Amino acid sequence: MKFKTLMIIKAVICLTFGFLLLVFPGFLLNLMGADLGPGGLFTAREYGAALVGTLLLTWFAREAGESVARRAIILDLFIYDGIALVVTSYNVFTGVLNWLGWGIVAVYLFFTVGYGYFWFNKEA
Repeated sequence: MKFKTLMIIKAVICLTFGFLLLVFPGFLLNLMGADLGPGGLFTAREYGAALVGTLLLTWFAREAGESVARRAIILDLFIYDGIALVVTSYNVFTGVLNWLGWGIVAVYLFFTVGYGYFWFNKEA
């Protein structure tokens, strides 16, 4: 897969989930079995805002050539998705999220492997 393709896929995912978390956080997380109080709704919306930021980063950096900035973006997204993979997996295993949470785990796994490939394979 090319760097540009991975960045576009990430941008589309961030657009979708960023919008849903900003506008309908309770609905989205209730589908996955999580109950949110006012603090949880606030946190979900804050995460939605962060996803919009990641959307903008991935969309506007999709054409980035080899550079220090591109390497920093790859490392950031590799670490972010890796941590999110662990956190989301834990929440599915402990029952915070239902079986639909495995879809989110799969998304984070895909991006962790993808950005890991570009981080460790400098010629890619």
